[in-house]
Amino acid sequence: MSSCHNIISLDIPYDGKKLVLVGNPNVGKSVFFNALTGIYVDVSNFPGTTVDISSGKYNDLYVMDTPGVYGVSSFNDEERVARDVILNADMILNVVDAVHLERDLFLTQQIIDMGIPMIIALNMMDEVERNGLSIDVDKLSKELGVPVIPTTATKKQGIHIIKTSLHKACTGNKIKGIDNLLDEVIDKVSVKSEALLVLEEDENVCSRNNLENKYNYREHIYKIRRERVDNLVKDTVSETNEGASFRTKLGRYMLRPLTGIPILCLSLYITYQLIGVFVAQTIVGITEEVIMGEYYYNFIMNLMGNFVSETSFMGLLLIGEFGILTMAPIYLLGLLLPLVVGFYFILSIMEDSGYLPRIAALTDRVLTSLGLNGRAIIPMILGFGCVTMATITTRLLGSKRERFIATMLLGLAIPCSAQLGVIVGLIAPLGGKMVMLYSMTILGVFVITGTILNKIMPGESTDLLIDLPPIRFPILQNVLRKTYIKSKQFLLEAGPLFVLGAIIITVLQYTGALEVITNSVAPITEGVLKLPKETAQTFIMGIIRRDFGAAGLNTLSEAGLLTPLQTVISLVTITLFVPCIAAIMVVFKERSMSESALIWIGSFVISFLTGGLLAQIML
Repeated sequence: MSSCHNIISLDIPYDGKKLVLVGNPNVGKSVFFNALTGIYVDVSNFPGTTVDISSGKYNDLYVMDTPGVYGVSSFNDEERVARDVILNADMILNVVDAVHLERDLFLTQQIIDMGIPMIIALNMMDEVERNGLSIDVDKLSKELGVPVIPTTATKKQGIHIIKTSLHKACTGNKIKGIDNLLDEVIDKVSVKSEALLVLEEDENVCSRNNLENKYNYREHIYKIRRERVDNLVKDTVSETNEGASFRTKLGRYMLRPLTGIPILCLSLYITYQLIGVFVAQTIVGITEEVIMGEYYYNFIMNLMGNFVSETSFMGLLLIGEFGILTMAPIYLLGLLLPLVVGFYFILSIMEDSGYLPRIAALTDRVLTSLGLNGRAIIPMILGFGCVTMATITTRLLGSKRERFIATMLLGLAIPCSAQLGVIVGLIAPLGGKMVMLYSMTILGVFVITGTILNKIMPGESTDLLIDLPPIRFPILQNVLRKTYIKSKQFLLEAGPLFVLGAIIITVLQYTGALEVITNSVAPITEGVLKLPKETAQTFIMGIIRRDFGAAGLNTLSEAGLLTPLQTVISLVTITLFVPCIAAIMVVFKERSMSESALIWIGSFVISFLTGGLLAQIML
């Protein structure tokens, strides 16, 4: 193939008419390619990449397959290869998954906006009825302005019609207003179809046309294209229960507030019973109190007692109250690990079953009132695993405003799995009333803070764009593998930090600095929070690592220094307290210096105000 960009060297004449197959991953393009070209095809390596391109011939058309992509762009080798082949196509056969039009038509509309003649194979029509859907194909074809032919490629249904309709390929109906934007650059590009990609800020296309990447229309074009596709789906696709499977119906029930909220509440209740009751009380009772607290503790004390004195600095460091070989492994392995494993097990089930993205869709309206959209539920749920990791995933949110609000709420009101493990272990035995008091307080702070930020920060939340996979039974092997990998990552991350925390606290304790700090903040802990002054130690430890501070509260509770109400107040305060060192370092990396400082200071102030208010009311 010869072109102005010398895309790929194939035996295609310069004036040969090129038919390019395009579609999202796993839509069945290969079946159409084989049906058009037969088994005798050429496979060539795309220059500068490891991506293979298949080509063949159908009548007078030179047929080329492309890697599955979700859009014409240049984020990786597959997309760059697909982009360059598409740009030089004379016509496109766009293979679309009929069940996922809201996803696939985004690519379809983009190619139409590029002005390349197209014909659409609406594939997997056999799945449409099974998913309880009905598609008005004629109306879809009229709205898009290109031929749309229903097919089921695996059963060879519709393929003959595709072959006889290729000559009907046409350019289609562009999104409103795009022509005016294209006029700005159409005379500046060597291939007309590249004009759209210049507007969408494709650096490679801008560079090879010697244009500056200055148009800044990408977000605007993406938004109106998304709106166009959503309206197309709304106007041409309808739901019907006739022929729909139980899983399809269940997936719909999960999305409707009337049924979705009770399902979500039931899921959370089951999660609480499994993690908060069974794991936190039964399993942890064995791992922490018997295996680690008795057998391991006695073993390590007898062993190390032969080498160091318990009252010496080295003795305190190794086997003291906050020792590297005592408190750190007992809390890490006996208390936290079972709870972390339980949490990741439940999270993996939600993810693999297709329920997690449905929670995002269900909560979209609520989160919009907090200045976010339903996609933010993903970092929020991940935050219950690790706030540090969840802070990084706020990048998937659509605006700087949303990323700040999400980061603030994550650092303020979302306890990580390790901290949550200690919290659940402490509060579950206190009964339902105390659990409700803690939960409603944290939820109240979460909602109030988000609402205030949404009111005072300029801008609006972006629309939710998310793909909903089918509801399916999770594969146990995959769930266990994910649980193992994430739990292992937790140990690798938390282990060194627990050791570091043990060293710092022991040094502070041995030098007397811990008592000085404790006494200096006594007016807050005793006067405002109405807690024993020893709780100041837990807040100091919480700066090093949140769960480390919560673990200190566990020690105070076991020593009988905290009443049930004081336990709840201390847990509320330490939950809302400043993020741990690891999390705040990521916050400073992801956000600006001023935003990060505001998040850190804001968390500190809100935690003590909330704890103090709760203490004044309840005690």
